Amino acid sequence: MKIVLVNYRFFISGGPERYYFNIKEILEQNGHEVIPFSIKGSRNLPAGEYEKYFLDVVDDEVYFAQTKKKSLRVILKSFTRMFYSLEAKKKFGLLLDDEQPDLVYIMHFHNKISPSIIDAAKKRGIPVVHRISDFQYMCPNALFYNDRTGVCEDCLKGKRWSCVKNKCVLNSPVYSGIKMAAKWMHDVMGVTKKVDAFVVPSTFTISKLHEYGIPHEKLHHIPTFFNLKEENPQVEYQPFVLFVGRIEKQKGLMTLVKAFEGLPYNLKIIGFSNDGYEDELKAYLLGKKHNIEFLGRKSFEEIVPYLKSCLCTVVPSEWYDNFPNVILESFAYKKAVIATDFGSLPELVHEGETGLTFKYTDFNDLIAKVGQLFEQPELAKQMGERAFQDVMSKYSPDTHYQNLMKLFIEVVNPS
Repeated sequence: MKIVLVNYRFFISGGPERYYFNIKEILEQNGHEVIPFSIKGSRNLPAGEYEKYFLDVVDDEVYFAQTKKKSLRVILKSFTRMFYSLEAKKKFGLLLDDEQPDLVYIMHFHNKISPSIIDAAKKRGIPVVHRISDFQYMCPNALFYNDRTGVCEDCLKGKRWSCVKNKCVLNSPVYSGIKMAAKWMHDVMGVTKKVDAFVVPSTFTISKLHEYGIPHEKLHHIPTFFNLKEENPQVEYQPFVLFVGRIEKQKGLMTLVKAFEGLPYNLKIIGFSNDGYEDELKAYLLGKKHNIEFLGRKSFEEIVPYLKSCLCTVVPSEWYDNFPNVILESFAYKKAVIATDFGSLPELVHEGETGLTFKYTDFNDLIAKVGQLFEQPELAKQMGERAFQDVMSKYSPDTHYQNLMKLFIEVVNPS
């Protein structure tokens, strides 16, 4: 099968991109021809002959908010990509005409590419499958969360102006209004009606997409996989807990820091902050007794030794975290996970089997669960071993590939 893989980044910046390159590798190993489509950028991995089809870069920063001052050209081009880009439609159409693929598999198009590429594919009778890794269709900031109210589903329930009132996008009523308008336009256009099928990692997210109005028959639960390169990794269980991820308010970092404040237990935090939230956490800890280390941003290769040696990992998310990769990464290195009992997380972390869950934002309950594993390291090891078996069976590349190909075949050759 000839498959076009679409994502707005052609470099690894987080979980969705790791999935992109992992599934590209798996598909190619199984004899499929994979054609990338993305945006040009200084961080991109080599794309060979296909780079000529890539869209011109709008803003070479990883995140739009990283550059405070934007030129008028960047702002205008960003808006067209956010709403509907004729440039993207034309370039993608050229790629489709030249390559004649069987299927288009999209990771991310929102904000940087635009839904115009779906129209280009449908015009040519090429089926489109979209993998969902956030809540872009339903929420202007894709999180169902804002700094003022916490978890928020107002836009899903039709209260669109809440986005502007709560300044959900970049803490700006202007940007929030623009994103709200783009979402409204895509709803009017019926973008989701043009997509043949959706790949959704969690059943929790499926329930939200169905509430949004997507029929159940279009929603396919295919969990993420972990592409473990080591057959049986050798690990140890040193007395520290590990957090890996972006340092943002919705990730539950303040709850985590409060839990470890004053405790003798060691916590290592690997990650980066786009908005200065790390400074806020450090300011909170200033003068307080703690054993918390901020280790900064690291590549996955640099993170692996910490995954191999920690006692367990922690995922204290306070938003609807959609099947975070760090949980599978922890399982792959035989580590139990302590996670919030919220959103999709209990689907992965089975209480007492592959980890422990704690009550939402309850740092005292988190303290209790951390203490339980420090006092019973053998329990942490047993749960880590069970978690490893889950990765080898439920979340293996082969299981994911078989389920994905079954869907692709149904979409390409509908009965």
